[in-house]
Amino acid sequence: MVHPTSLVDARARVSPDAKIWHFAHVRENAVIGSECILGKDVYVDFGVVIGNRCKLQNGVKVFHGATLEDGVFMGPQSAALNDEYPRAINSDGSLKSDADWQVGRVLIRRGASIGAGALVLPNVTVGEFALVGAGAIVTRDVPARGLVVGNPARLIGYVCDCGRRLKESTPHEFVCAHDGWVYILNPQNELVRK
Repeated sequence: MVHPTSLVDARARVSPDAKIWHFAHVRENAVIGSECILGKDVYVDFGVVIGNRCKLQNGVKVFHGATLEDGVFMGPQSAALNDEYPRAINSDGSLKSDADWQVGRVLIRRGASIGAGALVLPNVTVGEFALVGAGAIVTRDVPARGLVVGNPARLIGYVCDCGRRLKESTPHEFVCAHDGWVYILNPQNELVRK
């Protein structure tokens, strides 16, 4: 389903069961996976890859160089950015062109959630099932199931796959009070389910 007010480039690959709502724009060579939902005013830049069952809420912007794995959630007005040194002009006053900058990559891993108004800066990976708080500015990698908030975003804990904050039961072991799942903190500071 593509709303008639949306613009989807003919060179984009969009799964037939995806839903693209009002005024969304999907550029050339973008890939939109199965069962994705793109809300009102979503912008997907050229060459962006969005996996299956992703939800991009109203006003989300995903720029060239970004990859969203399966099951990623991006809250309203959040963005995945790509220009580490943004400028409109060169030092001589000439307009910058595509040749004047290098794309910065963003990888948002399976099941991760990006809160409303949060920004993921270039050259950052957000780990599997991580949770980025609303309004956070993510300047460095987020570990799997990490909970980050603030500007710049800082790690304040870990979350369960269900999205709830985990409690540390013993050093390096976390438990979800909601569903009872147990996680172990590995040497890379990522939580893995026991």
